[in-house]
Amino acid sequence: MIPLSDLLLFVVACIVLVVTPGPNMLYLLSRAICQGQAAGMVSLAGVVAGFIVHMLCAAVGLSALLVAVPVAFDAVKFAGALYLLWMAWDTVRPGARSPLEPRAMPAESPRALFVKGFLTNLLNPKVAMFYLALFPQFVDPARGSVLLQSVALGGVQIVISILFDVWMISTAAAIARWFALNPVWLAAQRWVMGGVLAALAVRILLEPALEPRHGG
Repeated sequence: MIPLSDLLLFVVACIVLVVTPGPNMLYLLSRAICQGQAAGMVSLAGVVAGFIVHMLCAAVGLSALLVAVPVAFDAVKFAGALYLLWMAWDTVRPGARSPLEPRAMPAESPRALFVKGFLTNLLNPKVAMFYLALFPQFVDPARGSVLLQSVALGGVQIVISILFDVWMISTAAAIARWFALNPVWLAAQRWVMGGVLAALAVRILLEPALEPRHGG
């Protein structure tokens, strides 16, 4: 059972990340504007499928690592914390930008929309790295199955992403105009996201090492 305080912190991190412009948001927003809400929803289904693959790979990988080399679990947590710190710096460093400019796209069939949404997410290495960096910060082998805890966290993240993306697709044109008229938000968002990522990293770096038990 994941403590409520940890779960709420995880939810905050997911919300900050889902509202951050990135490849998935850019693709869905552009697709919805160019081909309509239905096309955006089909594309979203592909993006969600990509999230599920990333999430299951991370969950199974962490569980297997704990069984094979228990001491390595702390090493993964430490490496994940360092990666989160790097992400925080990369977000707020001088010259960093968060551009969000919908691009023109030709009409596609539902199958092509799903596949492109899936590949847009699946081929984004930052998604996989984020799962591997974030999950260990909230998983504790002492609470039971690492696999089940990771899947539960992944499910929360995916649900939050779906809710936000459905709203975004439904109001795509208005959102695009708002981004264009409010560039200050993009700068503020960078600092909020960087702060959340840094806080997560510091949180785990200050915690004592775990003593994971064998078993997934």
